[in-house]
Amino acid sequence: MSDDARSAPQARTVTPDPSVQRSLFDAYRPLPGVPDELCDTQGRMRSGWAPLIDHLSGLTRNDAATAFARGEQHLANAGVFFRKYGDQTAASRNWPYSPIPVVLSQTDWDTIGDGLIQRADLLEQVAADLYGPNRLVADGHLPAQLIASNPEWLRPLVGTRPRGGHFLHFCAFELGRGPDGRWWVLQDLTDAPSGAGFALENRIAATHVFPDLFERANVHRLAGFFQDFRQALTGLKDSPDSRVGILTPGPLTDTYYEQAYIARYLGLSLLEGGDLTASDGRLFVRTVKGLIPVEVLWRRMDGIWSDPLELRSDSRLGTPGLISAIREGHVTMVNALGVGVLETQALMAFLPSIAQVLTGADLKLPNVATWWCGQPRELEHVQRHASRMMIGPALATRMPYDTQAAHAIGGSMFGAQGEKVAPWLSANAQNLMAKELVTLSTTPVYEKGALVPRPMTLRVFLARGADGWQVMPGGFARIGTGRDTSAVSMRRGGAVADVWVVADRPVATPTLLVSDPATPFTRATPEALPSRAADNLFWLGRYIERTEGLLRLLRAYHGRRSEGVRGALPDLIVEMLDRYGVEAAAPIPDGLRQTLWSAVRSASQIRDRFSVDGWAALTDMDKTLSRMQVTARPGDDAALATGVLLRKAAGFAGLTHENMYRSAGWQFLSVGRALERAAMTAGLLADLADPAAPGGALDLAVEIGDSIIVHRQRYAMGISRDTVIDLLALDPCNPRAIRFQLDALLVRVADMTHDAPQGHITDFERGVRILQTAFAVHTVDTLDTAALRKALSDIWALSVTLNAAFLH
Repeated sequence: MSDDARSAPQARTVTPDPSVQRSLFDAYRPLPGVPDELCDTQGRMRSGWAPLIDHLSGLTRNDAATAFARGEQHLANAGVFFRKYGDQTAASRNWPYSPIPVVLSQTDWDTIGDGLIQRADLLEQVAADLYGPNRLVADGHLPAQLIASNPEWLRPLVGTRPRGGHFLHFCAFELGRGPDGRWWVLQDLTDAPSGAGFALENRIAATHVFPDLFERANVHRLAGFFQDFRQALTGLKDSPDSRVGILTPGPLTDTYYEQAYIARYLGLSLLEGGDLTASDGRLFVRTVKGLIPVEVLWRRMDGIWSDPLELRSDSRLGTPGLISAIREGHVTMVNALGVGVLETQALMAFLPSIAQVLTGADLKLPNVATWWCGQPRELEHVQRHASRMMIGPALATRMPYDTQAAHAIGGSMFGAQGEKVAPWLSANAQNLMAKELVTLSTTPVYEKGALVPRPMTLRVFLARGADGWQVMPGGFARIGTGRDTSAVSMRRGGAVADVWVVADRPVATPTLLVSDPATPFTRATPEALPSRAADNLFWLGRYIERTEGLLRLLRAYHGRRSEGVRGALPDLIVEMLDRYGVEAAAPIPDGLRQTLWSAVRSASQIRDRFSVDGWAALTDMDKTLSRMQVTARPGDDAALATGVLLRKAAGFAGLTHENMYRSAGWQFLSVGRALERAAMTAGLLADLADPAAPGGALDLAVEIGDSIIVHRQRYAMGISRDTVIDLLALDPCNPRAIRFQLDALLVRVADMTHDAPQGHITDFERGVRILQTAFAVHTVDTLDTAALRKALSDIWALSVTLNAAFLH
């Protein structure tokens, strides 16, 4: 039986249970005259869809909602987000997941793969020519203007052959299916293509939605693609002591989550330009152990921003001297700097003829028809057919519907004023290109218990391995929110679905965890921590500890306020909070929110090193605090609210303490917490254990120090300055005591400097040892208010010496 016959609607059986929906396929109505991924041109179900449709048809609406919620919950728990495009803040939105995958047959996928491999090879040859002999321009196959005036053609790289010989190592292509059923290339993505990590997360979400179906549906896995690419990246190194990293523009980029996720998945360092330094023609990453060479960078930053010395001088994202290291042949960029020129929209007008020139063959997958208006014949054609075209800047690197600079001639921009188009085109011809309005195919999405067609484009990824190009057997589909089949863009509110490539036989199940049984196991040594990551972990520890300390002060203040306590003691709490910029009168003050937000921001800078559970706990605390800012009232209500937040803070502390690997990252986080707690306790005792402190101050100190029970157990004679100083300052067994934290700091210092040269000691280590010794020999009599204030100053000074020792 043929695939078509096996997947035809009449061959399917549906259980006649009245609580189950009738066949979703029978009720599906493709848009007239529009190609569809579920139905072919004869209205028959395409190969590969039958198992999915039968599974969905057997679900009640409640069952379907529950299944889809599992996928959404996974994405929420994992913290998957997409930055709001163009937003200069840290604002983000949830990943717009559509649970119904796009299903493609093996035959369809093989056609796509063959065409894209040919195209990737062609683009490699074009890049080699543009940065080498430039024969395509010299021989008239490319207009000189499109290259010479193109900001993506990086002149400092002309004549520089990439280390390893290839310009392209990782590419993506945006595809659409045309009315005739063939696939067309809508866009080439070569500079810093995004989305591979999102494709992985979509796949994981899909396995939560369809766990049983996925196992038996012969869907190709993605892990093998990434396994091969990781091996390829590692193979580009010359020295086993050098690093492979992913170069990111930082947390404000729209795809930062994906970059952090893929770094964790592949076990690579996520590096910002500021993490790197160039010296003597080589590239290094700054770490807490000094400079470590970097030989391979998978670049997720647009090339033009990568080196402020030779490219954009206003760039704060790049690394000065990077291009020099590339010229010296000590760094492999994936992809090479300058290949953004291949994304130029007008270039698509010339690729079909260039393919004939360079390869002697037609493109297997044609790109959407494109015209550069700088040529008389093409300009005339565009003027005659402008109503059926998208027109935009010739040197743009995004599809017209993906940029605000485009003009939808066939839409509402010109409308009845079409007679004005021709003069406008003539006046701006050299700077314009036109693309044929594309009718995109539709794919089913689930809405209100039914399948409805929505326009889609397909993003496919290719990676260069040891044996040439490998095509990811999947990818992701961008899906429009309405019935308009001429435009799909996530930046304009679309959704994203997994792509299943379905074979007609069982498929392999590769994993990144595979090891060679013939090779003896050796425990890997943790890499040295980049200084920026160490700095963020240190401040994360400080800010989360400061948040907890402020919560304890606020709870004490509002608890006394609810009891009607007035006078000097509440005023002293107000003064103590004011030193941290926190207003006591507000139930949940803005200063507290800013402190916690600083912790969240520090964690967001190191998402590749932060666990999913840790991030979820931290952001949950932030969301809870935000809600309480609106709902909590002064007094007892605020005291209860701060108690809830304290328990959430304790949960986060427990996660980091119990689950973090005891590497340098945990050490810097712990140092930050210990230093902040020691400082806050020293300041607390200097105020509340001072002989001039108001009545009730000592009880307040024990309360804020979370030591009421142990104080009652140890000091039956009652509270005094001596008992409070002994318990909260000098006790080596009380985790709230200054001595305890200084002992912990000393242990961390020993871990952090164990491989330092014999006899070498940093100012940070010296300061910790002096302070720890002082508290080891202090007594309740010698540790007076003046000594506590000096200790507070010395503790703050440790932050400066730590920076000088490890974070510069």
